[in-house]
Amino acid sequence: MIFGLKGKVFRLENTRVLLDVGGVIYEVNISLHSARFLENKEEIFLFATQIVREDAHLLFGFVEEIEKQTFDRLIKINGVGPKVALAILSTYSAQEFIEIIQTKNIAALQKVPGIGGKSAGKIMVDISGFYVDLIAQEGVKDSKSLAYQEVKMALESLGFKANAIDKVLKQVQKNSVQDMIKEALGLLK
Repeated sequence: MIFGLKGKVFRLENTRVLLDVGGVIYEVNISLHSARFLENKEEIFLFATQIVREDAHLLFGFVEEIEKQTFDRLIKINGVGPKVALAILSTYSAQEFIEIIQTKNIAALQKVPGIGGKSAGKIMVDISGFYVDLIAQEGVKDSKSLAYQEVKMALESLGFKANAIDKVLKQVQKNSVQDMIKEALGLLK
């Protein structure tokens, strides 16, 4: 698997870069944010995600590792493919997207082309635990309270009332955010 690509910019466009790596020119799909960062640069390094399909081998490049990690997590969500994930990261930077998830701003997520209300809610629920885990890896000590906060956010985005969520979260036994959400949903029904 390809971790990254380092080479010279052959051509830069809004959502792709042609990158000369040792005489081989790769077509790499990028977000608008990465494209803006790469303007006027001759030699670059991109974190890469390779997707192999029956009909295509696709490369996606990212200037920041958090953007790559977000893309990789997004494409694991059922119904979110690489085009939608790249649209999210073209509409918002990875940091802005984290804030949208943390503040459960479904309206902002719906501004991304191809994302409706149902998809936005699903993305909120599925990705909320990812950021808790990521923050915990970066040294935040109180990951349990962060997990509760993320679970509460996810459940509120699904329309449950805060006081009902608080009561249910006191009963939840699981530790991972996704398991906590599943258990809480079972108790809320």
